[in-house]
Amino acid sequence: MKKLACGVLAAALVAFTAPAALAAGEIAVIVKTANSNFWQNVNKGASAAIEKLPDYTMTFQGPAAEANVADEVNMVENAINRKVAGIVLAPSDPDALVPSIKKAWENSIPVVLIDSAISPDGEKYYQAFLATDNKKAGELCAEAMIKAVGTEGKIAIMSYVAGVGSEIGRVGGFTDYIKANSKLEIVGPYYSQSQMATALNQTVDVLSANADLKGIFGANEPTAAGMGRALAQSGKAGQVVGIGFDGNQDLQDFVRNGTLQGIAVQGSFQMGEKGVETIAKILGGEKVEKMIDTGVVFVTKDNLDKPEAQNVLY
Repeated sequence: MKKLACGVLAAALVAFTAPAALAAGEIAVIVKTANSNFWQNVNKGASAAIEKLPDYTMTFQGPAAEANVADEVNMVENAINRKVAGIVLAPSDPDALVPSIKKAWENSIPVVLIDSAISPDGEKYYQAFLATDNKKAGELCAEAMIKAVGTEGKIAIMSYVAGVGSEIGRVGGFTDYIKANSKLEIVGPYYSQSQMATALNQTVDVLSANADLKGIFGANEPTAAGMGRALAQSGKAGQVVGIGFDGNQDLQDFVRNGTLQGIAVQGSFQMGEKGVETIAKILGGEKVEKMIDTGVVFVTKDNLDKPEAQNVLY
């Protein structure tokens, strides 16, 4: 079966090299939502890459919210129907996007995934996956949590969309590390649907219901931002350890003023930039790695203004 899968993929890559003779083409960048600084930073990276590729144009799209999976499916279908040269895709659901990715493959349109994986039965239909190693990133956050609160007590997990590839790795890595290395009791996870206001209200409720809470983890940008605001509004900032994920200005400010003790920041710019570059390489007949790690930096007040952090913050 493995040999057969490799053979099919090789055939697909041969098919993808054929359109390279064309002088131009559109690369469609489709993300989970356009309404997020994280994804807008992906857009900046993709735009930087396309400026160096005069034979290609780029479009950028995303649904109004990450939970609008059907809208993202439609965007991919529309890109295929207008015969784009390639697609850079951040799938909002591991299963729902597989038929569309397969359709792109059948139409010799290469697909490069960023940020989140799809289910294993769809792996042969995309050509590369660029992402943070979310499991390791979750473990990094858990390690920081244990260092700050100790190995006993109660902590909470504020997550975003259940079942998304990045969420499974990130929250799973965090949870497994906590269970393996401490006796901390975990409350949650709670799912904000990547809505800041929802995360704020959920966090207020969690803090109210758990007066003995020692720490809280916000697993993506809008969730961590809502969590930070709830900590500040409730007067628990600095009392309850907050660990967040992603690195927009709000989260940077929370780290600077001590509301959050740290944030794990992905290379979102790099996802967009390398995603477009990888599509161009495939179209040019080059071989690319199936899995490309775009890295993560854990940012605290101590390194917030240093180059290692400034290179990934947005």
